[in-house]
Amino acid sequence: MRLRIRLSLHCIALLHLLVAFPSPAAATEAHPDLAHDTLLAHDTLLAADDFAELPTMASSLRRSAPLVFPAPGRHTATVIFAHGLGDTGHGWASAVESWRRRQRLDGVKFILPNAPMIPITANGGMAMPGWFDLSVIDGSVESLRQNEDDAGVRVSTGYFHGLIQAEVDAGIPSDRIVLGGFSQGGAMALFAGLTAPVKLGGIVGLSCWLLLSNKFGDEVKDEAKALNRDTKVWMGHGGADPLARPELGQMSADMLKKLGFDVTLKIYPGMPHSACPEELDDVEAFLRARLPAQ
Repeated sequence: MRLRIRLSLHCIALLHLLVAFPSPAAATEAHPDLAHDTLLAHDTLLAADDFAELPTMASSLRRSAPLVFPAPGRHTATVIFAHGLGDTGHGWASAVESWRRRQRLDGVKFILPNAPMIPITANGGMAMPGWFDLSVIDGSVESLRQNEDDAGVRVSTGYFHGLIQAEVDAGIPSDRIVLGGFSQGGAMALFAGLTAPVKLGGIVGLSCWLLLSNKFGDEVKDEAKALNRDTKVWMGHGGADPLARPELGQMSADMLKKLGFDVTLKIYPGMPHSACPEELDDVEAFLRARLPAQ
């Protein structure tokens, strides 16, 4: 299968680092044309405004409103899924359309948020969509942990907690909400999900790692910040990932298990920093298990 790698203009300066994280558009066989899928997804956008303020935490950041796929049936659950560095919510529209077409998640609303444009140090300070700053990107454990953007991580955490609370306020039980993401978005899903102030239905982290790992144990010492200690966490990682190496995913899963979290990690041999049909099928199976039809 030929991979179609989706690049933003802001990723061109990073081509020599392979930082333009590919979306899963080519991995969903039912949707070979990403542009077509994006148009389909755009038709289901509920947000009336072109921009939405951060729902929580004072910030001057502005971002495009999330891409929203309403539940085809009676809305009983919500999945919030975050894209990776340099991408947008549209990068995951193809995967969502594929799941919806199978009609196994008809009660689920999908929200694909968009990261704000922020300066990325590894991109020479040029702005690109990102959930937090990255200083160096070479796939190593050391580089992804060094000079972590603590402030940026916490601002994005507040944003995701706000999205979750908005669904709760709309009548969706928190344990019928799954937070997930890919790469940077997956790292945010792990951190924001595991520290969420409400009990979630599940957490999905693809090709990602545990943020602020040196202090994460302290973050969840307080039981009020560890409501999701027994929430099912599903992680998927490519065995040939050069940007977030598989040992990083393994170390993150091992650390979370030692802290008492319920984590399952699956390594996909030969898969680079992307998603494959098998992984997307596994994510769908996880969502069906955590968000059964009602």
